[in-house]
Amino acid sequence: MASSSDLGIPSNLELAYQECIQLARSHYENFTVAARFLSQGVLPHLSAVYAYCRGVDDLGDEVEGDRLGLLEAWAADFELCYSGTPEMHHLKALQHTIHAYNIPPEPFRKLTEANRMDQRTQRYETFEELLNYCNHSANPVGHLYLYVLGYRDEERHHLSDFTCTGLQLANFWQDIYRDFAMGRIYLPKEDMARFGYTEEELNSGVCNAAFHELMAFQVERTRQYFERGFPLVGMVAGEARLHIKLFSLGGLRVLDAIRGQGYDVLSKRPIVSRWRKAWLLFKTYIGMKLTHQI
Repeated sequence: MASSSDLGIPSNLELAYQECIQLARSHYENFTVAARFLSQGVLPHLSAVYAYCRGVDDLGDEVEGDRLGLLEAWAADFELCYSGTPEMHHLKALQHTIHAYNIPPEPFRKLTEANRMDQRTQRYETFEELLNYCNHSANPVGHLYLYVLGYRDEERHHLSDFTCTGLQLANFWQDIYRDFAMGRIYLPKEDMARFGYTEEELNSGVCNAAFHELMAFQVERTRQYFERGFPLVGMVAGEARLHIKLFSLGGLRVLDAIRGQGYDVLSKRPIVSRWRKAWLLFKTYIGMKLTHQI
């Protein structure tokens, strides 16, 4: 990594940014590879954004005790990024990133609200309710990424929403049984009723014809979100093209893995192996290089 002064980072924030980068490296398995395709000027700022996303998710999913209370304390410290000086070290780095790229507070606030929703809501009646959750839990991440890369227009952010919602939905279908063990069911009640699959059957791990049809429906619907977001690849430049294409293709590979095991996500969690991820990265990078897309 270049020196903090070369990157426009104040020397007193260098340690805070390094902590954000280390957090990303230790929690995001693809970070080291992805970092090779990030400019040195962008890397610390995206790491600060990642540290925020990871921190608020951990409060909502991992910590014991009063999660809502901890989220409120987190939110209060975050607001000082705009009106004072935050206490938490990585939020000091984030404050600098926010001012460097003129990032509005709303995406961050939505991410915190998504984790509040996780404490209050374990079931979703309709798909529209689930989409509202995605609008808080996933779509803001895409907006933050685009802000750091210099894209602020509504059209690109709207296309990003399709991709991020697709990624969130793919993750839901991949982790149905794991989430159920945590007391959360992201399959909308209306969809379960439509295909005649019950919560009692889910509790028992029943993978019958009704469940197969339900999951095939969800996978195909999610695939359409990726397809609707794909034009964004051609509307960004350089490294962003590779990243966004890989986000989409990675999500589609998860859907392929679900379909590949007959939509049975209850007895085995579908995964995309590291070898397949590496091959996807190599193939996509070479293909885009040869066609002068990057």
